[in-house]
Order: sequence, then C-alpha cells, then structure tokens
Amino acid sequence: MNFIGLDLAWSVRNATGGAVAQLDGPGGRVTDTSLLGDDAEILAFIDRFADPACTVAIDAPLRVPNASGSRVAERELARVFGRFHAGAHPANRALVGDASGSVRGERLVAALEERGFVHDPLLVAGDAVRRVVEVFPHPAMVSLFGLTRTLKYKNKGQGRDALVSAWAALHAHLRALDGADPPLSGLDALLETDVTVLRGRALKAHEDQVDAVVCAYVALYAWRWGPARTEVFGTLEGGAILTPTLPERWPTGLTAP
Repeated sequence: MNFIGLDLAWSVRNATGGAVAQLDGPGGRVTDTSLLGDDAEILAFIDRFADPACTVAIDAPLRVPNASGSRVAERELARVFGRFHAGAHPANRALVGDASGSVRGERLVAALEERGFVHDPLLVAGDAVRRVVEVFPHPAMVSLFGLTRTLKYKNKGQGRDALVSAWAALHAHLRALDGADPPLSGLDALLETDVTVLRGRALKAHEDQVDAVVCAYVALYAWRWGPARTEVFGTLEGGAILTPTLPERWPTGLTAP
C-alpha cells in the first residue's frame, strides 16, 4: 500500500512536489520524491505509484464552492491552530480558480474519482481503500512535532540565518519520524541536502518535496490512527481539511487497532 503526498501548486506554471511512502512493516518508507508539472504529469505520477489500496493527500483546496471569502474549513482550523501561527490562507474561487474559473484541486479529484478514488476525509484506521484527501502541513507539523509555533522555513524575509535555522529544525524533526508511531524511513537522501547553499528555485524545489513528504506522512498517520488522533475541519460539501490533531483534542476512549 502506498501513501502519495502532493504539494500542489495552485497554478500549472509552478512546480508541484510529489512524494511516495510505501507501507513497510508498522510504518512507511519514502521511495520517491519528485517535482511535477502539469495535471497530466501529476496524474501519471499517481498512476505509477497507486496501489489498489492507496491514499493521496494533497496540500491544496480540493472543493471550493464559495466565490469569495474563506471556507468553513479555514475558519474552523484557525480557531484551533491560529495560536500556533498555523492558520490556512483563505480559499475561494476568485483566488484559486484559473481564467476559466476551474479549480485545479477539483479537476484532480474528478480525474482520481475516474480511477476509483473516493474523495472523503473521514479515514478509518487500517482501511484498505483508494482515497483522496485535502491536508495542510503547518498544523500537521504542530501536532506531530509538538511545536509551540510553526517553523518559519518558508519566510524568506526573516534573514538568512533564521531561515537556515528553521530548516535545520525541520530536518531534525523529520529524521525523528524514524522513531515515531507510525515510523517513517527512507529520508536520508532528502535530508542530506545542504540548505545553506540553496537559494531561489533550488530552495523552493527542496521545500516542495519536503512538504510533499509531510503530506504523504499525514496520509500514513491517518491510516494508522484514524479519528483517534486526526481531525477533519469543514465538510466534504464545503471543503474539508484532514490533519493530525493536538493531543489535547484526541477523543477519549478511541484507540488505533
């Protein structure tokens, strides 16, 4: 079983990060990280790695019914994760739609549904199905890594030293997933990247692939724990974001199988 993560660019003009975590014993092993282009290239990547049971976790709005403002999902998530600086940008059709009004995430969901995937964020622990879900790395990292604030590895305006320090912290947290539940291995090559020499497009490419790995791990984590340690903000009809949630919000009496 594979867990595919996509850091989906809202526009086809920008690169999309892709990552695959293959189920390996009690956890997962990263077997691929890639930079992808247009929708056809993204779908070819998914077709290459999608098993009969597979979760695709996408960092991008997958359902956007509202013409303006924000979705309920963003507002609900901000109430829980805003104190960690982990709120989501507002999503509406004016912001994420292309010139024709089409939303890229919605197009990909439609194409995946033709391939037998179900768009539904309510994952059941251990369920062997084809599922596509919307995720968001920042609140996931807060929950998974026990952060008091999001890591500012995307903030280019904070100064080079602070940026490199944020990347070092993120790399360290990702290495520690090897001992998490579920564990994640196979990150050595990606995390050996020397961020101190990366700038511009090269740094953005590394960022896209790292975010895709986080998306893939969120899918693996949700498969491991289901609603015992994950939470869905919003609704399927109005747009829903799945994330590992804070320990203080774990439902009592629920355990993973």
